[in-house]
Amino acid sequence: MSRPDKGITSTKNRDINWGEKKSKPHQKNSIMGEESSVKLHGMWASPFVLRAKIALKIKGIEFEYIEEDLANKSELLLQYNPVHKKVPVLVHNGLPISESLIILEYIDETWTQPPHLLPNDPYLKAKHRFWAAYLQQIAESLSKSLFTEGEAIEEKINEYLKKMDVAEELMKAENDDSPSFQDLKPGYLDIVLYSLLGTYDIVEEVFGFKTFTAERYPFLASWINALSQVPEIKDSAPPKLKLIEHLRVIRQIYSTSKA
Repeated sequence: MSRPDKGITSTKNRDINWGEKKSKPHQKNSIMGEESSVKLHGMWASPFVLRAKIALKIKGIEFEYIEEDLANKSELLLQYNPVHKKVPVLVHNGLPISESLIILEYIDETWTQPPHLLPNDPYLKAKHRFWAAYLQQIAESLSKSLFTEGEAIEEKINEYLKKMDVAEELMKAENDDSPSFQDLKPGYLDIVLYSLLGTYDIVEEVFGFKTFTAERYPFLASWINALSQVPEIKDSAPPKLKLIEHLRVIRQIYSTSKA
């Protein structure tokens, strides 16, 4: 996707900057002037649940968080998401919404006050969706290979790195400035990027190989670093040591099952 003018961001238009101008959090959630009930079913280590948490906090929406045991899923979770039976599930006034990217758009379209998660401009909105889908696609491809060994994993990692090279080059070319959130709030693409790459150092520690380095991807690394300083993201991100232990346990279980 290309265009003569700068694509993802621009300092000339607030709608296509790194995010939206900060606004005071709303004390009440409302639709048509009435209070609403917002609940989020999730699992603390899920990057997809992380997206919904960050979005709700950025929009200033009060919500009840319900931790799910994915080894013993609740009847409510199975009722709310009978197709995939997965988290996250956002329940708004009793109505369930599944799939993290759909949840982000629902939040933005339902609570229309700023800050906005997606740009108003249709073309830029499409570009944000495109890059979010691209990043998620290659991340999912890699995650399926993390527990493999030998030449197979090396091939998958090399394929992943080449696709990330494309993201680094083209996303940098579409932006004049380095990402900054001192006066802005993160949006849709920012949230997706952080959910996928915000813990890249943990992957190396747990699995023993590098999938992302600041040397190879300076633009994306500076973007992630800027996001990591945002209060709503700091408050939502899972504890690093706890996440490392969680992934080690999963890896051990997988290795034992393969033995």
